[in-house]
Amino acid sequence: MKKRDIINLIKCFAEGNKAGFRATAAQIAHEFDLNGDTELALYIMSLLSEVNSFVPQDQDNVEIVDQPQFFEKVTNYEDMLLLPDSIMNDVLGIVNAINHHMGLHRFLFEGAPGTGKTEAVKQLGRILKRNVYVVNFSEIIDSKLGQTTKNIDCLFKQMNGFYQKQRAIFLFDEIDALALDRTNSHDVREMGRATSALLKRLDLLDKEIILVATTNLFSHFDKALVRRFDTVINFNRYTNEDLLVIAEKILNRYLDQVHLKKRDVRLFRKIMQLKKQLPYPGDLKNMIRTAVAFSNPNDEEDYFRRLYSEITGKRPDNLQQLKKNNFTVREMAILTGKSKSTIDRELKEAGTDEQSA
Repeated sequence: MKKRDIINLIKCFAEGNKAGFRATAAQIAHEFDLNGDTELALYIMSLLSEVNSFVPQDQDNVEIVDQPQFFEKVTNYEDMLLLPDSIMNDVLGIVNAINHHMGLHRFLFEGAPGTGKTEAVKQLGRILKRNVYVVNFSEIIDSKLGQTTKNIDCLFKQMNGFYQKQRAIFLFDEIDALALDRTNSHDVREMGRATSALLKRLDLLDKEIILVATTNLFSHFDKALVRRFDTVINFNRYTNEDLLVIAEKILNRYLDQVHLKKRDVRLFRKIMQLKKQLPYPGDLKNMIRTAVAFSNPNDEEDYFRRLYSEITGKRPDNLQQLKKNNFTVREMAILTGKSKSTIDRELKEAGTDEQSA
């Protein structure tokens, strides 16, 4: 029994929340049943059945009773999926494989942070019209000897039982929390046993259950675990051109949000290309969103200057450097806030000084 359940039980009793009290008690009974103490679970449920005033008043309370403890429904979705065609084709291939019912149902998304692995799983749910449930590893990993292995067994039992009620996709986000290399001398034996339990449960997983795991540490993965997945998709396959196209989409979305009409794709690309290797979409979103959000609402060109500073780490006030980076006089005027005539004069003066020197 979790401390959280005890606290909820006492809180519901103290507040006179009879429906909540019954829901929490039923959850506790369910946990005892999953851990093999069926008699105690039945006894708790029999006590509840005799307390008529504790019968839930609406369907919401019934859902609380049935809600599994090891995973929760994903509700936050992005408006667009920012993936290059090479990766998007693989994601659509997974959709086809699932719809063909050929037994492919365990997929691993590997790649650096910010490459869109987790969001791709959410979009799979949207395309397939299935709810996505993310596994809560903090609830599964336990310091007590052997408890983590029991929790893994319990998780998969819950997944199998839950799937009988509704079609779903189960997301094992950052599965490296469990999937350690069992041959690693730095690994503790308890987590090695947990990995072995995970392997066994993956082998026995119903083929109608869709499981997608993500990892940032694929090179450290237990090779036996990799073989349990039907397909591994590499999310590191972004070219700089892919990232430029994605950056434009991100920029347009944020400009629409703040109703900024001043747009210049050519200037935007020039600024972004000052960075030899653009970051992955997760970091791109943060960088562009910050530039737009912090921009002066009375100056529709201010976000260009902020983007320049984000990319280069410098203010765009060095005309010679801007010229060296092939910005036109018009673009320099936007980046510096100076007039074109002023820029022309300063560039000529600088050129004259160089010749004199």
